[in-house]
Amino acid sequence: MAEEASSEESVFNINIGRAMDVPVTRRAGTAVSEIRRFIVRHMKTDPADVWIDGHVSEFIWARGARNPPRMVTVKAVKFEDGLVEVSFPDEE
Repeated sequence: MAEEASSEESVFNINIGRAMDVPVTRRAGTAVSEIRRFIVRHMKTDPADVWIDGHVSEFIWARGARNPPRMVTVKAVKFEDGLVEVSFPDEE
């Protein structure tokens, strides 16, 4: 199976504790938005070009909307067309 050509791949520990500053029913959604903002800032892309894997989103929402984790480790792969895929580091 041929691998897709990627121009940049990085692993980040993202602190999403800032999501605790919003109302309790919006914390998990804000945490996902914080991940997107972090990736946009560090991978130099547009927010529309960031694709967050469903497993990462499920991990954030697993404890409900009120209690997301404060940190998450993700792998970001930026492809040559500018799309950035965010997933867990151990996934292939």
